[in-house]
Amino acid sequence: MNEQIAEILVRIRELEDRLEQEFERSRAHYEIRFRGKIAEFRKEVVAQHRRLRMGLIQFFRTAGILSILATPVIYSMFIPLVLLDMWVTIYQHICFRAYGIPRVKRSKYLVLDRQHLAYLNFIEKLNCIYCGYGNGVIAYAREIAGRTEQFWCPIKHAVRIRDPHQRYLKFLDYGDAKGYRQKLPDYRKDVQNKPE
Repeated sequence: MNEQIAEILVRIRELEDRLEQEFERSRAHYEIRFRGKIAEFRKEVVAQHRRLRMGLIQFFRTAGILSILATPVIYSMFIPLVLLDMWVTIYQHICFRAYGIPRVKRSKYLVLDRQHLAYLNFIEKLNCIYCGYGNGVIAYAREIAGRTEQFWCPIKHAVRIRDPHQRYLKFLDYGDAKGYRQKLPDYRKDVQNKPE
């Protein structure tokens, strides 16, 4: 990896740190406290949230017929998501053990907490659980795939890909045959030696 790319990666990490600081300020603004991993609000804030909850009748009135008709199609993705979740879990337990790659902690990617918000009605809470699960499974699978790619093929594509996983940015350049032969063992050791 050339020095300019390394410098850009350092700047990206710095920006990510700043972004996390802004998220922390936002949490402070809404007076969110944590008890372990559970976010809590003061009782007064929860009461205010409950007053802002939309009732189910109003929710369905404002939803629109197309949104209601699309619901079965949206929720039909649940089955492939569960299958993906189960399969990548089995995959990493078998393959990652075989190659000495640390397993991905599912709990770091599947975060289901928005259903605790008092300003959401039952349908909105259900939707939040579904979206949190779906996006969490995809992120979990992406990390498993990223570790697999780093172990077997840490080479960038010839064309730019949109939103690559973080490991990809450090991969070898497309066409760097010498680097691939020399550095593949290092990429494998790196993924094997980095616990989550």
